[in-house]
Amino acid sequence: MAEITVTTKDKVYSVYISQNALSERAERLVSELSRFSHVFVMTDANVAEAHMAKMNDLLAPLEKVTYYVAPAGEGAKTFSVYEDAMTKAIEIGLDRKSVLLAFGGGVIGDLGGFVAATYMRGIAFYQIPTTVLAHDSAVGGKVAINHPLGKNMVGNFYQPEAVIYDTSLLETLSEREMRSGFAELVKHALIQDPALLAELMAAYKTSNDLYTVDLTNYLARGIEIKSEIVSQDETEQGIRAYLNFGHTMGHAIEAYGEFGKWLHGESIMFGMVYALDMSEQVMGLSFDKEALLTWLTGLGYDVRMPANLDFAVLLENMKHDKKTTFNEITMILLEEIGKPKIQKVSDAVIEETFRRVSQEEQE
Repeated sequence: MAEITVTTKDKVYSVYISQNALSERAERLVSELSRFSHVFVMTDANVAEAHMAKMNDLLAPLEKVTYYVAPAGEGAKTFSVYEDAMTKAIEIGLDRKSVLLAFGGGVIGDLGGFVAATYMRGIAFYQIPTTVLAHDSAVGGKVAINHPLGKNMVGNFYQPEAVIYDTSLLETLSEREMRSGFAELVKHALIQDPALLAELMAAYKTSNDLYTVDLTNYLARGIEIKSEIVSQDETEQGIRAYLNFGHTMGHAIEAYGEFGKWLHGESIMFGMVYALDMSEQVMGLSFDKEALLTWLTGLGYDVRMPANLDFAVLLENMKHDKKTTFNEITMILLEEIGKPKIQKVSDAVIEETFRRVSQEEQE
C-alpha cells in the first residue's frame, strides 16, 4: 500500500492508497476511531446502496456510529442539505470529541469536510473516497458547498486526519463517473507531468480500459502532484491556483447547467480544451493538441463546447470565480505541457477564445 505524506502549515497527514486500503487499514483505523466519542458517517444514496455493508463491517467494533445519507450528486452541496446534516449532528449529540467520516465522492468529501470544519468550530474528519474524481478533491483540505451563483463559494481550508483510498470501490462507478474523475488525472498530467500524460495515453485507449487497467498507481501519482503543490501553497495564494487549470470556464459551464446537466469532470474537460486553445493564442503553447483531442474522444469524452451556450451568462459566471479580483478574470494557462502560468485576461480575449472554439467545433 502506498503512503503519501501531505504537509501543510497546520497539519501533516497521510494518504493511504491501494486496491484493498480499507481492509489493510481496518485494525489501525478502528483503533484511531475508538478514541472519539461518536463516529458520524456522511455518505450519499448511491454509495450507501453499493458500499454500506463494507462500512458497517468495518465499524462494527465501535459503540456509537451514526449515518447521514445525503442525496446523490452535486445537489447535495446546498445550504438546505448542509443545514439538515448539521441538525442531525446536533440532534444525536455530536460533541467536539466526535469524528466525521466523509465516505463518498468529491461531493460528499466537500460537504462532509465543510460540516466538520464548522460544527462546533471544527471536529476531526477522515476522507474515505469512493470515486476517481475524489483522488483530487479528497486531498488538500478544500471543503465547501455551492451557491446558486457559483461553485464552492461557501467554504474553508480544513485538512483531514487522513485519507484512506480503496480503489476497489471504483468498480461500481458508471462509465460517465469514471470519465469525470479521469479528467482531473489528465489535468494533473497537463500542469505538472508530461511523462504521466504519455503513460496515460498509452495505457488507456477506450472507456473499457478505465475498468480493466488498474488506476491505482496513476491515481497515486496524481495525489503526489497535488500534495507537492498544496504543501507549498495551502490556501491558494499562489501556485495552488495551477490546480484550477480548466476550472474557470469549466465551473462556469457547470453553473450554467445548474450543477446537474454536466458532471464536474465533463465541465472541466470543456474548460481544459478552452484553456488549451487560449494557451496557444496567448502563451504560444506548441504541442499536438489534435492528438490529445483524438485520444480523449476515443475514451468517450465530448471535447466540443456544448451548443447554444449564452456567452454573457458564462462570462458572468466566470466573474464569480474565486480567482477573479477587481473584476479581472484570471486563467491558468500553459506555456508548455507541465509549465502552467497564472494569467489575467481581458473580457475580449475570453470572448474571442469562446467564439473561436465554438466556430472550430461547428466546422
